[in-house]
Amino acid sequence: MQAEALEVLDTDARIPYIRRRGEHLYNFWRDAQNPRGLWRRTTLESYRTDEPEWDVVIDVDALADADGENWVWAGADVIEPDLSLALISLSRGGSDATVVREFDMRSKTFVDGGFELPEAKTDIGWEGPDAVIVGTDFGPGSLTESGYPRVTKRWRRGTPLAEAETLFEGEPSDVSVGAGYDPTPGFERLLVSRSFDFFNRDRYELRDGALLRIDVPTDAGTSLHREWLLIRPRSDWTVGGTTYDTGTLLATRYEDFLTGTGELTVVFEPDEHTSLQSHTWTRDRLIIVTLVDVVSHVEVVTPGSWTREPVTGIPANTNTVVVAADEYGDEIFLDSSGFDTPSRLLWGRVGDELVEVKSAPAFFDASDIDVSQHFVASADGTMIPYFVVRERDSDGPGKTLLGGYGGFENSSTPGYGGVLGRLWLSRGGTYVLANIRGGGEYGPRWHTQAMRDGRHLVHEDFAAVAADLVARGVTTVDRLGAQGGSNGGLLMGIMLTRYPELFGALVCSVPLLDMKRYHLLLAGASWMAEYGDPDDADDWAFISEYSPYQNISSDREYPALLMTTSTRDDRVHPGHARKMTAALEAAGHEVRYYENVEGGHAGAADNAQTAFRSALIYEFLHRTLGADTAE
Repeated sequence: MQAEALEVLDTDARIPYIRRRGEHLYNFWRDAQNPRGLWRRTTLESYRTDEPEWDVVIDVDALADADGENWVWAGADVIEPDLSLALISLSRGGSDATVVREFDMRSKTFVDGGFELPEAKTDIGWEGPDAVIVGTDFGPGSLTESGYPRVTKRWRRGTPLAEAETLFEGEPSDVSVGAGYDPTPGFERLLVSRSFDFFNRDRYELRDGALLRIDVPTDAGTSLHREWLLIRPRSDWTVGGTTYDTGTLLATRYEDFLTGTGELTVVFEPDEHTSLQSHTWTRDRLIIVTLVDVVSHVEVVTPGSWTREPVTGIPANTNTVVVAADEYGDEIFLDSSGFDTPSRLLWGRVGDELVEVKSAPAFFDASDIDVSQHFVASADGTMIPYFVVRERDSDGPGKTLLGGYGGFENSSTPGYGGVLGRLWLSRGGTYVLANIRGGGEYGPRWHTQAMRDGRHLVHEDFAAVAADLVARGVTTVDRLGAQGGSNGGLLMGIMLTRYPELFGALVCSVPLLDMKRYHLLLAGASWMAEYGDPDDADDWAFISEYSPYQNISSDREYPALLMTTSTRDDRVHPGHARKMTAALEAAGHEVRYYENVEGGHAGAADNAQTAFRSALIYEFLHRTLGADTAE
């Protein structure tokens, strides 16, 4: 299975996803010969051929060998509009903290004496060729309690970091401060923000040395493009006697809004079945992706009139995402896939019909795979959707893997998984994706009702789906497994300790588990808006009811458990997984445990590590959920 997974991850037949910068399309690529990856570029003309000619800009494997470091690519910020310089971020072993080094795009060499920062959770971007806006670890007191930058500064070329000019400061209790410069000709502006919890922030433009507040709700999502400001409130917002529903997308002219004269126009309004998933600008058009009962729909919006037209040429009943959009032109790339349909990359100009320029191979035989959507009532009567992917005309209950996340307004959408197909579906397994509350599948309210003291809704929804799968004869308890990571790992811990009778096996990856101390570990303090403050007696009253580490029982029978984490995870501390495993063993339970020394919060730093971890998980599930009926 490891070899099969690695074949999927390394194959040259994968789609090389790109981003346009000027005349070139840039791609980051890993394969068997380049496990740490190549940052490379080509032209659109070459990209549309079967064998594009790639110009390698940075070979991360060669760089890691030269530096004697286990570098993992963490991204590049290329200066606009001339694209002559870049700020390259590299992570040791996949951690969130990165090293930043300036790179000359013309000579393809790092700039000697250029902008360079040691390992930290850094926020940095160009203000011009000789200045960057940076938030990093400047020394004692410069980070928040969550470990992110508290101060943002302007750092000029040729000066020491210690002399950088302070632009904006937050409080130690904030999650972070951030800043960014918009270089769009005619619309240049420096924006700063202070996130005082994970979902709320104050926003300003720094203009002529003064802070101009952008007076939107602190919980709203915002974006600026040329003369337009888009606002998406996460709670009902009343302005001038008009109340705009949660999840509505509004548009206004930015300069008018700053002076209090801007008129708000509704671009999108959600309903019981439809929510806004994403929005992306080209130069003169807005692309919006909506979910209708978790199925994607894509439209082009014309600013000013804000009329909406569907994008044609997209396969029906697929999950579609905007891969790239040219904010200085009219080009868009969309990717569409489904559980049984490999990705298709579509390209075109806004307003024209899209054409397929790349397609991914089929990594498993899906000719007999059936995808269906079902709904089940949760404990409070709310109907929870879930997808079932299994062999058509399956006779009787079979091995089933249930996945879910349920947090931070992250939507779980249907999409093609080559490794899942190879290692699970093609071996007779059934896969189920639960669209539980806490996610964003039905907009912000689907999430906000499950925050803090509403957290019980997340695990009630997931338990309802698990029970329904057994009631409908899709599987049996001893043949039902579930998997989740990070916040989904917390969900698995709750399933283990509160609903053990529903499952035959659980896979719990890079998890939060000790909710009494989560806010004291690494980035944990940043998530108190989601979960609550365990040091507050009222909050601990509801957190303590589900915190897995505090609810281990030595009397109840638990399903088989595989715990996985990463030594280099500097987001969710590996201590959660370690101490939970130790406590379970002390209570008499058997735990299978795997800790990768690299990988960060992703759990794996390259394709080989991902393949090994995938094989480990699926082998565990195949063994613990019984013999394969297809064998």
